[in-house]
Amino acid sequence: MANDAPEGERPKAPHYITADGMKKLRDELDHLWKVERPRVTSEVSAAAALGDRSENAEYIYGKRRLREIDRRLEFLAKRIESLTVFHPPARPPEKVNFGVWVTLEDEDGNVVHYQLVGPDEFDVDAGKISVASPVARALLGKEVDDEATVQRPRGSVTFTITAISYQPPRP
Repeated sequence: MANDAPEGERPKAPHYITADGMKKLRDELDHLWKVERPRVTSEVSAAAALGDRSENAEYIYGKRRLREIDRRLEFLAKRIESLTVFHPPARPPEKVNFGVWVTLEDEDGNVVHYQLVGPDEFDVDAGKISVASPVARALLGKEVDDEATVQRPRGSVTFTITAISYQPPRP
């Protein structure tokens, strides 16, 4: 087995992202490159044409904004290159793992739905939690009807896993 890692180091594990997450990163890169950067470049050019740049707030702000956009473009390009898109298998998941939607019920009967995603796409309001989060770590490898206890600042909570799927739950 080939090992590209330097001697004494373990090879890096792939960093996964869902197809939707990758699309969002690529859409952001595309928007910054085709819309934001040209708009700000045009504004900087217009501000520069006004003369003295040392006290020209629009010019100074525009140049700063261009640097921010360029840094974000560079980050996104490198990040996209380093990620591996997770393609769920055709068979339904038996255990909680990356990319699944999991339905949980707490001790009081409250039901929540989460998708386990990578750090680039978590959005708690949309039910997407990082696979590295305490909740996700407590769920990984578990099956339907298993329980998982999560430690929180307000105390622990125990969830029962009621469903696991690669498809989002129906409202």
